[in-house]
Amino acid sequence: MTVPSFLDQTLFAGLAEKAAASPRGRQHHNFHQMEEACHRMAVGLQPNTYIPPHRHLGDNKAETLLVLKGRLGLLIFDESGVVVTKQVLVAGGDCVGVDLPTGVFHGLVVLEADSLMFECKAGPYRPVGEGELAHWAPREGEPGVAEYQAWMRAQFD
Repeated sequence: MTVPSFLDQTLFAGLAEKAAASPRGRQHHNFHQMEEACHRMAVGLQPNTYIPPHRHLGDNKAETLLVLKGRLGLLIFDESGVVVTKQVLVAGGDCVGVDLPTGVFHGLVVLEADSLMFECKAGPYRPVGEGELAHWAPREGEPGVAEYQAWMRAQFD
């Protein structure tokens, strides 16, 4: 018999702690196996994490994000990098998440330490492919990340 996994405060505290200790400022907990058709994960996030603008291409690559704890800033971009929508996602607030269709450029900034989100999208896993990373934003680890991330965060000041 498969044992259920609970999204409880013990899991949340562990993810926040591991995210704080991670150089990337985030930590995933997968509820799925990588080959499964539906990927479900809890993600602990710290304000220093950089989630660059990207999109998911493919007919089945829509993605749903729900904030379980804390606050995230969501930016939706057009093809040239202009912000077309911005939304604060707050656990227990007026807007707790988003369902993103395929092909939509989006990026996230963490607005509160120890934030957590639940993410669901189609599997199986594949790395970000050609045309999915935004050409106007630096990739993780590249020069200019700190400045671009600061600009992203400033959209919510």
